[in-house]
Amino acid sequence: MTIGERLKMARKMNGFNQRELASRAGVTATAISKYERGVMVPSSGVLLKLSTALGVRVEYLMRPDVHILHLTVPAFRSAGLCKKDEEMVKERAREWLERYIEVEDLFDLERQSRSSIPLGYPIRITDIREVEEVAGKLRRDWGLGDRPIESLTDLLEDKGIKVGAISAPDAFDALAFWYNGTTPAIILREGVPGDRQRFSIAHELGHLMVEPSQDLDNERVAHRFAGAFLVPEGVARVELGESRNRLDLFELHLLKHQYGLSIQAWVHRAKDLGIIPDREYRRIFDHFEAMEWRKCEPGDQIPPEEPRRMKRLVMRAYAEDVISASRASELLGKSIPEFCQIEGERHDGFPIEMCD
Repeated sequence: MTIGERLKMARKMNGFNQRELASRAGVTATAISKYERGVMVPSSGVLLKLSTALGVRVEYLMRPDVHILHLTVPAFRSAGLCKKDEEMVKERAREWLERYIEVEDLFDLERQSRSSIPLGYPIRITDIREVEEVAGKLRRDWGLGDRPIESLTDLLEDKGIKVGAISAPDAFDALAFWYNGTTPAIILREGVPGDRQRFSIAHELGHLMVEPSQDLDNERVAHRFAGAFLVPEGVARVELGESRNRLDLFELHLLKHQYGLSIQAWVHRAKDLGIIPDREYRRIFDHFEAMEWRKCEPGDQIPPEEPRRMKRLVMRAYAEDVISASRASELLGKSIPEFCQIEGERHDGFPIEMCD
Protein backbone atom coordinates (compact mmCIF):
# COMPACT_ATOMS: atom_id res chain seq x y z
CA MET A 1 0.00 0.00 0.00
CA THR A 2 1.44 3.37 -1.04
CA ILE A 3 1.61 6.49 1.09
CA GLY A 4 -1.19 7.91 -1.05
CA GLU A 5 -3.44 4.93 -0.37
CA ARG A 6 -2.63 5.16 3.35
CA LEU A 7 -3.47 8.85 3.28
CA LYS A 8 -6.83 8.21 1.62
CA MET A 9 -7.62 5.46 4.12
CA ALA A 10 -6.77 7.71 7.09
CA ARG A 11 -8.83 10.56 5.60
CA LYS A 12 -11.89 8.32 5.30
CA MET A 13 -11.34 6.99 8.83
CA ASN A 14 -11.73 10.56 10.05
CA GLY A 15 -14.71 11.32 7.82
CA PHE A 16 -12.88 14.14 6.01
CA ASN A 17 -13.19 15.07 2.36
CA GLN A 18 -10.07 16.30 0.58
CA ARG A 19 -10.85 19.98 1.17
CA GLU A 20 -11.40 19.44 4.90
CA LEU A 21 -8.09 17.60 5.25
CA ALA A 22 -6.30 20.25 3.20
CA SER A 23 -7.64 23.01 5.47
CA ARG A 24 -6.60 21.16 8.62
CA ALA A 25 -3.12 20.33 7.32
CA GLY A 26 -2.42 23.73 5.74
CA VAL A 27 -1.98 22.43 2.19
CA THR A 28 -4.11 22.67 -0.94
CA ALA A 29 -6.89 20.24 -1.89
CA THR A 30 -5.09 19.79 -5.22
CA ALA A 31 -2.00 18.58 -3.36
CA ILE A 32 -4.08 16.11 -1.33
CA SER A 33 -5.58 14.75 -4.54
CA LYS A 34 -2.13 14.32 -6.10
CA TYR A 35 -0.75 12.64 -2.97
CA GLU A 36 -3.62 10.16 -2.89
CA ARG A 37 -3.28 9.37 -6.61
CA GLY A 38 0.46 8.87 -6.26
CA VAL A 39 1.27 11.76 -8.63
CA MET A 40 3.24 13.51 -5.86
CA VAL A 41 4.91 12.29 -2.66
CA PRO A 42 4.58 14.55 0.40
CA SER A 43 7.76 15.84 2.00
CA SER A 44 8.65 14.87 5.56
CA GLY A 45 7.34 18.21 6.81
CA VAL A 46 4.01 17.78 5.01
CA LEU A 47 3.77 14.19 6.25
CA LEU A 48 4.05 15.48 9.81
CA LYS A 49 1.28 18.04 9.17
CA LEU A 50 -0.94 15.39 7.60
CA SER A 51 -0.40 12.90 10.44
CA THR A 52 -1.26 15.59 13.01
CA ALA A 53 -4.41 16.59 11.12
CA LEU A 54 -5.47 12.96 10.83
CA GLY A 55 -4.61 11.95 14.40
CA VAL A 56 -2.26 9.15 13.28
CA ARG A 57 1.45 8.59 13.65
CA VAL A 58 3.77 9.29 10.70
CA GLU A 59 4.72 5.61 10.88
CA TYR A 60 1.15 4.71 10.01
CA LEU A 61 1.30 6.64 6.74
CA MET A 62 4.55 4.88 5.88
CA ARG A 63 3.54 1.42 7.10
CA PRO A 64 4.54 -1.24 4.53
CA ASP A 65 1.90 -3.30 2.77
CA VAL A 66 2.30 -6.55 4.69
CA HIS A 67 -1.21 -7.91 4.11
CA ILE A 68 -3.68 -7.57 1.27
CA LEU A 69 -7.05 -7.64 3.01
CA HIS A 70 -10.04 -8.60 0.90
CA LEU A 71 -13.18 -7.90 2.92
CA THR A 72 -16.71 -9.00 2.12
CA VAL A 73 -19.40 -6.32 2.09
CA PRO A 74 -20.05 -5.78 5.81
CA ALA A 75 -23.43 -6.50 7.38
CA PHE A 76 -24.21 -3.38 9.43
CA ARG A 77 -26.30 -3.13 12.60
CA SER A 78 -27.08 0.57 12.54
CA ALA A 79 -29.83 3.15 12.56
CA GLY A 80 -29.23 4.49 9.06
CA LEU A 81 -25.61 5.52 8.59
CA CYS A 82 -24.96 8.03 5.82
CA LYS A 83 -22.54 7.00 3.08
CA LYS A 84 -19.72 9.11 4.53
CA ASP A 85 -20.08 7.53 7.97
CA GLU A 86 -20.24 4.04 6.46
CA GLU A 87 -16.92 4.68 4.74
CA MET A 88 -15.48 5.96 8.02
CA VAL A 89 -16.55 2.83 9.91
CA LYS A 90 -15.33 0.44 7.20
CA GLU A 91 -11.90 2.07 7.03
CA ARG A 92 -11.55 2.10 10.83
CA ALA A 93 -12.50 -1.58 10.83
CA ARG A 94 -9.94 -2.32 8.11
CA GLU A 95 -7.20 -0.43 9.97
CA TRP A 96 -8.02 -2.26 13.24
CA LEU A 97 -7.90 -5.62 11.47
CA GLU A 98 -4.59 -4.77 9.86
CA ARG A 99 -3.07 -4.03 13.27
CA TYR A 100 -4.56 -7.24 14.70
CA ILE A 101 -2.96 -9.37 11.98
CA GLU A 102 0.38 -7.61 12.44
CA VAL A 103 0.25 -8.46 16.16
CA GLU A 104 -0.44 -12.12 15.38
CA ASP A 105 2.49 -12.15 12.95
CA LEU A 106 4.83 -11.25 15.81
CA PHE A 107 4.26 -14.76 17.20
CA ASP A 108 3.40 -16.59 13.96
CA LEU A 109 -0.12 -17.25 15.22
CA GLU A 110 -1.88 -17.53 11.87
CA ARG A 111 -2.58 -21.24 12.19
CA GLN A 112 -3.56 -21.03 15.85
CA SER A 113 -5.97 -18.16 15.20
CA ARG A 114 -7.94 -19.82 12.41
CA SER A 115 -11.68 -19.88 12.85
CA SER A 116 -13.17 -23.00 14.40
CA ILE A 117 -16.64 -22.41 12.97
CA PRO A 118 -17.94 -25.93 12.19
CA LEU A 119 -18.32 -27.04 8.59
CA GLY A 120 -21.66 -26.34 6.98
CA TYR A 121 -22.12 -22.76 8.15
CA PRO A 122 -23.67 -20.46 7.13
CA ILE A 123 -26.82 -22.57 7.06
CA ARG A 124 -29.46 -21.65 4.50
CA ILE A 125 -33.01 -21.16 5.79
CA THR A 126 -36.32 -20.49 4.05
CA ASP A 127 -38.50 -19.87 7.14
CA ILE A 128 -37.58 -17.56 10.01
CA ARG A 129 -38.61 -20.21 12.54
CA GLU A 130 -35.66 -22.30 11.32
CA VAL A 131 -33.36 -19.76 13.00
CA GLU A 132 -34.12 -21.44 16.33
CA GLU A 133 -32.68 -24.70 14.99
CA VAL A 134 -29.53 -23.01 13.63
CA ALA A 135 -28.84 -21.21 16.92
CA GLY A 136 -29.39 -24.43 18.88
CA LYS A 137 -27.15 -26.40 16.55
CA LEU A 138 -24.31 -23.88 16.91
CA ARG A 139 -24.60 -24.01 20.70
CA ARG A 140 -24.38 -27.82 20.54
CA ASP A 141 -21.47 -27.73 18.09
CA TRP A 142 -19.60 -25.43 20.45
CA GLY A 143 -20.54 -27.48 23.53
CA LEU A 144 -22.39 -24.65 25.26
CA GLY A 145 -25.43 -26.56 26.45
CA ASP A 146 -28.22 -24.28 27.67
CA ARG A 147 -26.19 -22.38 30.25
CA PRO A 148 -25.81 -18.58 30.12
CA ILE A 149 -22.81 -17.32 28.13
CA GLU A 150 -20.68 -15.37 30.59
CA SER A 151 -18.54 -13.55 28.03
CA LEU A 152 -19.61 -13.53 24.41
CA THR A 153 -16.43 -11.79 23.25
CA ASP A 154 -14.20 -14.37 24.98
CA LEU A 155 -16.24 -17.19 23.44
CA LEU A 156 -15.98 -15.84 19.90
CA GLU A 157 -12.30 -14.96 20.18
CA ASP A 158 -11.67 -18.49 21.47
CA LYS A 159 -13.41 -19.76 18.34
CA GLY A 160 -11.17 -17.71 16.08
CA ILE A 161 -13.63 -14.91 15.35
CA LYS A 162 -11.82 -11.61 15.68
CA VAL A 163 -13.72 -9.09 17.82
CA GLY A 164 -12.81 -5.43 18.16
CA ALA A 165 -14.24 -2.10 19.27
CA ILE A 166 -13.84 1.23 17.50
CA SER A 167 -15.04 4.79 18.06
CA ALA A 168 -17.92 5.46 15.68
CA PRO A 169 -21.07 7.57 15.23
CA ASP A 170 -24.00 6.83 17.55
CA ALA A 171 -26.03 5.49 14.62
CA PHE A 172 -23.63 2.55 14.34
CA ASP A 173 -23.75 -0.48 16.64
CA ALA A 174 -21.76 -3.27 14.96
CA LEU A 175 -20.79 -4.95 11.70
CA ALA A 176 -19.64 -8.38 10.60
CA PHE A 177 -17.57 -9.47 7.62
CA TRP A 178 -15.22 -12.17 6.34
CA TYR A 179 -11.72 -11.26 5.22
CA ASN A 180 -9.70 -13.14 2.63
CA GLY A 181 -12.67 -15.51 2.37
CA THR A 182 -11.76 -17.57 5.44
CA THR A 183 -11.76 -15.60 8.68
CA PRO A 184 -14.74 -13.84 10.27
CA ALA A 185 -14.58 -10.60 12.24
CA ILE A 186 -17.06 -8.52 14.24
CA ILE A 187 -16.58 -4.83 15.00
CA LEU A 188 -18.45 -3.02 17.79
CA ARG A 189 -18.94 0.62 18.70
CA GLU A 190 -17.20 1.66 21.91
CA GLY A 191 -19.25 2.99 24.82
CA VAL A 192 -22.42 0.92 24.33
CA PRO A 193 -24.23 -0.57 27.39
CA GLY A 194 -23.35 -4.21 27.96
CA ASP A 195 -26.76 -5.69 27.17
CA ARG A 196 -27.03 -3.79 23.90
CA GLN A 197 -23.44 -4.69 23.04
CA ARG A 198 -24.02 -8.42 23.65
CA PHE A 199 -27.14 -8.39 21.50
CA SER A 200 -25.21 -6.64 18.71
CA ILE A 201 -22.45 -9.28 18.89
CA ALA A 202 -24.98 -12.12 18.72
CA HIS A 203 -26.84 -10.29 15.94
CA GLU A 204 -23.66 -10.04 13.85
CA LEU A 205 -22.87 -13.69 14.60
CA GLY A 206 -26.27 -14.43 13.06
CA HIS A 207 -25.21 -12.71 9.85
CA LEU A 208 -22.17 -15.01 9.74
CA MET A 209 -24.01 -18.22 10.63
CA VAL A 210 -27.29 -17.93 8.74
CA GLU A 211 -27.97 -17.51 5.03
CA PRO A 212 -31.60 -16.41 4.61
CA SER A 213 -33.54 -16.97 1.40
CA GLN A 214 -34.25 -13.84 -0.64
CA ASP A 215 -37.80 -13.46 0.69
CA LEU A 216 -36.61 -13.18 4.31
CA ASP A 217 -35.47 -9.93 5.93
CA ASN A 218 -31.78 -10.27 6.89
CA GLU A 219 -32.04 -7.99 9.92
CA ARG A 220 -35.11 -9.72 11.29
CA VAL A 221 -33.37 -13.09 10.88
CA ALA A 222 -30.25 -11.82 12.69
CA HIS A 223 -32.42 -10.42 15.51
CA ARG A 224 -34.15 -13.77 15.95
CA PHE A 225 -30.80 -15.57 15.92
CA ALA A 226 -29.38 -13.25 18.60
CA GLY A 227 -32.24 -13.95 20.98
CA ALA A 228 -32.19 -17.69 20.29
CA PHE A 229 -28.42 -17.95 20.72
CA LEU A 230 -28.33 -16.04 24.01
CA VAL A 231 -31.50 -17.63 25.43
CA PRO A 232 -32.52 -20.95 23.80
CA GLU A 233 -36.23 -21.64 23.45
CA GLY A 234 -36.30 -24.28 26.19
CA VAL A 235 -34.60 -21.89 28.63
CA ALA A 236 -37.04 -19.08 27.81
CA ARG A 237 -40.02 -21.36 28.45
CA VAL A 238 -38.58 -22.58 31.75
CA GLU A 239 -37.85 -19.03 32.94
CA LEU A 240 -41.06 -17.36 31.73
CA GLY A 241 -43.52 -20.25 31.52
CA GLU A 242 -45.38 -21.61 28.52
CA SER A 243 -47.99 -18.85 28.48
CA ARG A 244 -48.21 -15.47 30.18
CA ASN A 245 -50.74 -12.65 30.07
CA ARG A 246 -48.39 -10.17 31.74
CA LEU A 247 -44.66 -9.85 32.40
CA ASP A 248 -43.12 -8.06 35.38
CA LEU A 249 -40.30 -5.62 34.55
CA PHE A 250 -38.24 -6.46 37.64
CA GLU A 251 -38.53 -10.15 36.79
CA LEU A 252 -37.14 -9.34 33.35
CA HIS A 253 -34.43 -7.12 34.89
CA LEU A 254 -33.20 -10.08 36.98
CA LEU A 255 -33.22 -12.33 33.90
CA LYS A 256 -31.30 -9.63 32.03
CA HIS A 257 -28.47 -9.89 34.55
CA GLN A 258 -28.55 -13.69 34.54
CA TYR A 259 -28.37 -14.13 30.76
CA GLY A 260 -26.98 -10.82 29.52
CA LEU A 261 -30.07 -10.18 27.40
CA SER A 262 -31.88 -6.84 27.70
CA ILE A 263 -35.41 -6.47 29.06
CA GLN A 264 -36.60 -5.44 25.60
CA ALA A 265 -34.96 -8.45 23.97
CA TRP A 266 -36.63 -10.72 26.55
CA VAL A 267 -39.98 -9.21 25.57
CA HIS A 268 -39.20 -9.80 21.88
CA ARG A 269 -38.21 -13.37 22.75
CA ALA A 270 -41.47 -13.98 24.60
CA LYS A 271 -43.47 -12.65 21.63
CA ASP A 272 -41.48 -14.66 19.05
CA LEU A 273 -42.13 -17.87 21.01
CA GLY A 274 -45.82 -17.12 21.52
CA ILE A 275 -45.48 -16.86 25.31
CA ILE A 276 -47.19 -13.46 25.49
CA PRO A 277 -49.97 -11.96 23.35
CA ASP A 278 -49.40 -8.97 21.08
CA ARG A 279 -51.23 -6.62 23.47
CA GLU A 280 -48.71 -7.32 26.28
CA TYR A 281 -45.83 -6.81 23.87
CA ARG A 282 -47.26 -3.45 22.81
CA ARG A 283 -48.01 -2.44 26.41
CA ILE A 284 -44.42 -2.89 27.51
CA PHE A 285 -42.89 -1.15 24.51
CA ASP A 286 -45.34 1.75 24.74
CA HIS A 287 -44.29 2.12 28.38
CA PHE A 288 -40.58 2.03 27.47
CA GLU A 289 -41.18 4.65 24.78
CA ALA A 290 -43.06 6.92 27.20
CA MET A 291 -40.31 6.61 29.82
CA GLU A 292 -37.53 7.10 27.22
CA TRP A 293 -35.95 3.77 28.19
CA ARG A 294 -35.42 2.38 24.68
CA LYS A 295 -31.69 3.24 24.44
CA CYS A 296 -30.78 2.88 28.11
CA GLU A 297 -32.90 0.62 30.28
CA PRO A 298 -33.64 1.42 33.94
CA GLY A 299 -31.74 -0.11 36.84
CA ASP A 300 -28.12 -1.16 37.22
CA GLN A 301 -26.42 -1.72 33.89
CA ILE A 302 -24.50 -4.72 32.57
CA PRO A 303 -20.86 -3.64 32.05
CA PRO A 304 -19.69 -3.70 28.43
CA GLU A 305 -17.59 -6.70 27.43
CA GLU A 306 -13.98 -6.10 26.53
CA PRO A 307 -12.27 -7.70 23.51
CA ARG A 308 -8.97 -8.69 25.10
CA ARG A 309 -7.00 -11.02 22.85
CA MET A 310 -5.30 -8.38 20.73
CA LYS A 311 -4.28 -6.33 23.79
CA ARG A 312 -2.90 -9.44 25.49
CA LEU A 313 -0.74 -10.20 22.46
CA VAL A 314 0.62 -6.63 22.37
CA MET A 315 1.42 -6.78 26.10
CA ARG A 316 3.15 -10.13 25.59
CA ALA A 317 5.28 -8.76 22.76
CA TYR A 318 6.16 -5.66 24.77
CA ALA A 319 7.04 -7.65 27.92
CA GLU A 320 9.33 -9.96 25.93
CA ASP A 321 11.05 -7.00 24.17
CA VAL A 322 9.77 -8.18 20.80
CA ILE A 323 8.51 -4.63 20.20
CA SER A 324 9.33 -1.18 21.56
CA ALA A 325 6.92 1.11 23.41
CA SER A 326 6.58 3.13 20.21
CA ARG A 327 5.65 0.04 18.22
CA ALA A 328 3.24 -1.08 20.96
CA SER A 329 1.57 2.32 20.75
CA GLU A 330 1.18 2.00 16.99
CA LEU A 331 -0.33 -1.50 17.26
CA LEU A 332 -2.69 -0.46 20.06
CA GLY A 333 -3.87 2.49 18.00
CA LYS A 334 -3.27 5.01 20.79
CA SER A 335 -0.42 6.51 22.77
CA ILE A 336 0.89 4.62 25.80
CA PRO A 337 -0.31 7.31 28.29
CA GLU A 338 -3.78 7.25 26.70
CA PHE A 339 -3.85 3.44 26.74
CA CYS A 340 -2.77 3.36 30.38
CA GLN A 341 -5.40 5.91 31.38
CA ILE A 342 -8.23 4.00 29.66
CA GLU A 343 -7.16 0.59 30.95
CA GLY A 344 -6.39 1.96 34.41
CA GLU A 345 -9.97 3.16 34.73
CA ARG A 346 -11.21 -0.29 33.71
CA HIS A 347 -8.81 -2.29 35.85
CA ASP A 348 -8.32 -0.25 39.02
CA GLY A 349 -4.87 1.11 38.25
CA PHE A 350 -3.42 -1.45 35.85
CA PRO A 351 -1.30 -1.53 33.71
CA ILE A 352 1.59 -0.37 35.90
CA GLU A 353 4.95 -1.39 34.40
CA MET A 354 4.15 -0.05 30.96
CA CYS A 355 3.42 3.42 32.34
CA ASP A 356 6.45 3.75 34.64
